[in-house]
Amino acid sequence: MKALILVAGYATRLYPLTINTPKPLLEVGGKPIINYIVEEINTVEAVDEIYVVSNHKFAGHFETWAAQLNNPVPISVLDDGTSTEETRRGAIGDIQFTIDEKKIDDDLMIIAGDTLFTFALKEYYEYFKAKQDDCVVVREFNDVERLKQMGVVQLGENDIITSFEEKPAEPKSNKVAFAAYIYRRDTVPQIKTYLEEGNKPDAPGNFLAWLYTRKPVFAWVMNGDCYDIGTHKSLEEVNEIFKK
Repeated sequence: MKALILVAGYATRLYPLTINTPKPLLEVGGKPIINYIVEEINTVEAVDEIYVVSNHKFAGHFETWAAQLNNPVPISVLDDGTSTEETRRGAIGDIQFTIDEKKIDDDLMIIAGDTLFTFALKEYYEYFKAKQDDCVVVREFNDVERLKQMGVVQLGENDIITSFEEKPAEPKSNKVAFAAYIYRRDTVPQIKTYLEEGNKPDAPGNFLAWLYTRKPVFAWVMNGDCYDIGTHKSLEEVNEIFKK
C-alpha cells in the first residue's frame, strides 16, 4: 500500500501565517500538523512509501522537512508545478499527478495534509482489510449548522454509502465524510476515468460522490475526533486541545 498526503493548497484564509509557510507545516502542540499524520501512517505496516504532493511554491519547504524527519517509511515529495490558486490542479488532479509520476499500482491511502485526527489509522486500515473494498472515514455530528458546511453521507446495510451531499441546505443524516480514503488497487485507475469525463478536479470528496454510485464504498465510523484547520480561530482551538 502507498500513502498520499495532499498538501498543495495555499491556505489563503490563514494569511499572513501561510504566506511563506504551508499550512501542514504550521505547529500544533509543538510540532507540525503533518507530523501527526505521518506518525499515524507509520503504524500501518502495509504502507511501504509515503508521497507528499505539494505546489511549486512550497515544495522546497516539504523537501527540507522530509530530509530532517528521518522517517522509518520513505517519504517522497512531489512538486506539481503550479504556483497560484488560479493554476492549481485541484486535489483530485494532484492525486492523478502522483499516480502518473510514481506509476502507482497498489492500494492507495489518501489523507488531506491539513487535517488533524485522533482516531487510530491502524484500526481504519484493519477495517479496510476486513471489507476488502474502498473506504472513507466518517464521523457523527449533531450540530445541524456544522453539518450544512460539510459532506454529509447516508449509510445503508453494512455501512455502505447510499448518498453523499456536499454542504446540504437540509442534511439527511448526522454523518460526515472526511478526507481520509483507502482505495483498492483496482479502483485507483478510476480516478483517471473520473477526470477524463470532465468532472471537477478540486475537492477529493467529489470523486467519492462519483464512485459510490458505481461500486460499494464502506464508511468507517471513527472513534475519535477530526479537526479541519481552515481559519485562525480553528487553529487556535486545536492548539488549545493538543496542548492538553
